Amino acid sequence: MPSAFRVLTVPAGAETPSGPARGTLLRRAAAATHTPFGCFFAPCPPAERVPIPDFRTIRGEAIRRPSPDLLDTIYISQQQQEWYREYARVAGERPFALVGSAKPTDDAVAVAARMRDALAFDVDERRQMSTWTDALRRFIEQAENLGILVMVNGVVGSNNRRKLDPAEFRGFALCDQLAPLVFVNGADTKAGQMFTLAHEIAHLWVGQSALTDVEPRSRPTNSLEKWCNSVAAELLVPLAVFRRGFDPGAALQGELDRLARRFKVSTLVVLRRVHDAGGLARESFRRAYDGELQRLTSVPRTGGGDFYLTTAARVSKRFARAVVSSTWEARASFTEASHLLSFKKMSTFRELGQSQGW
Repeated sequence: MPSAFRVLTVPAGAETPSGPARGTLLRRAAAATHTPFGCFFAPCPPAERVPIPDFRTIRGEAIRRPSPDLLDTIYISQQQQEWYREYARVAGERPFALVGSAKPTDDAVAVAARMRDALAFDVDERRQMSTWTDALRRFIEQAENLGILVMVNGVVGSNNRRKLDPAEFRGFALCDQLAPLVFVNGADTKAGQMFTLAHEIAHLWVGQSALTDVEPRSRPTNSLEKWCNSVAAELLVPLAVFRRGFDPGAALQGELDRLARRFKVSTLVVLRRVHDAGGLARESFRRAYDGELQRLTSVPRTGGGDFYLTTAARVSKRFARAVVSSTWEARASFTEASHLLSFKKMSTFRELGQSQGW
């Protein structure tokens, strides 16, 4: 039974609220659980389903009950995608021909190479960057330059009280020829975000919208998810290049740190490639991955940062730029813009545009 209905359970013998008191209780429960008020008058709890293909699993079984936070995040992204699709059509933007340009039966190495070329995601360029966090920012920028809307957010819209749970999902892809969109759960580690971004872009390439919870160590039972995982790993760290740089005789932690610096990916992705290269058996890989994940999650995460940079990243800089320019050109109202960008004050809107040089 959904939490919204559990809230209303009254212990045996307790006085049941009636009249205005019951209405107040229902409204509070609706607000607390993000449930439409009318649902409380339905004969049975509504069966809410994810509106896109759901590839999330627990021990091989599909996850059947999405949270209100997940559903609202998908609905918000679909609304933003719909707006951008119309904007792109009016602006005369060309369709994104790479959506659906691959098949899950294609060779993952060859597809990853084509993706790398299209994204200009050069291994040598990443090697010159200071950190893999910088590489993640660059990866997002390259995807957006190609025409993909990349949204990285750890809360529902701009509501910091509704934090997204990486254990429920890590990202999703919404395929569209004019407005291809990738959402990455910003509450996940930076290490996880980079792999998620690569995985979801693989979904765009194969032309399949999807909700996923994969990570570098995942062994999906679904053939499409398995293929997207292989493409993501190859895109980030080409196995042929990795084999030339990996020293199987060296201490593992030292190799993880060294190769993570070289490829500007997380040590978790490097561990996945060590396993792929035959350097770790499955069970050894699992133990090493769990230990490395624990080490990474124990490192304090930096918060804050520039509010306007964060806002633009949450909704995709490409999308925010389109909304701001449409508003200044009177093709969109401020009310519409504030809804799409999740803020209310005109001053915030103006400063956002100035911070991005628009």
